Amino acid sequence: MAANILLVEDEPAIQELIAFNLNQAGHHVLRASTAEAALTLVRNALPDLVLLDWMLPGASGVDIAKRLRSDERTKHIPIIMLTARSDEQDKITGLESGADDYITKPFSPRELLARIKAVLRRRAPQMTDDAVEVQGLRLDPITHRVSGNGDTIDLGPTEFRLLHFFMTHPERVHSRSQLLDQVWGDHVFVEERTVDVHIRRLRSSLESTGHDGLIQTVRGTGYRFSTQQ
Repeated sequence: MAANILLVEDEPAIQELIAFNLNQAGHHVLRASTAEAALTLVRNALPDLVLLDWMLPGASGVDIAKRLRSDERTKHIPIIMLTARSDEQDKITGLESGADDYITKPFSPRELLARIKAVLRRRAPQMTDDAVEVQGLRLDPITHRVSGNGDTIDLGPTEFRLLHFFMTHPERVHSRSQLLDQVWGDHVFVEERTVDVHIRRLRSSLESTGHDGLIQTVRGTGYRFSTQQ
């Protein structure tokens, strides 16, 4: 599945090469050459993943990673550190700063894409193309099809994204604002009650196969996708 990737790299040739390969793989790439430009882009809209060069003018990639991890809004963004440093202590420093993975230059495009896919699968499973199934409810991101016990379930695009997020983050309680950020995007300004409308639509669509009860209301907090009553 296409992801919005923020590439923070100050070497123009390397930035162009990485961006080309990411675009070829179907991802949308935002580019920044400095820490300040990167943080401005993140303030405007959250990316799905950050590719972060260690050596940058102004502030290092380690500094940026620490800032992203210390902010409630950005602390869950997956980060892959890009660097020419290969010493074990440097890798430890990068990972301890908050990076999810660490890739040493030079690297092949295939390795980078594989690392991105692995990190997204681990940190943001709703961004992958992996089909997911829970108690006979199956969602396939590639074909954009949903079925319950073998029967087709028709969902609108928002309900599809909402169900995909729920199914890839089971047993967790999500507030309305968290769902808005994750499903609609934090740069989209809509009322929190909009979530309730789409939850009702989603439950209604799941009633025919008996899966509507998987989406539970947690009074005073939000919603949860759970197989437990």
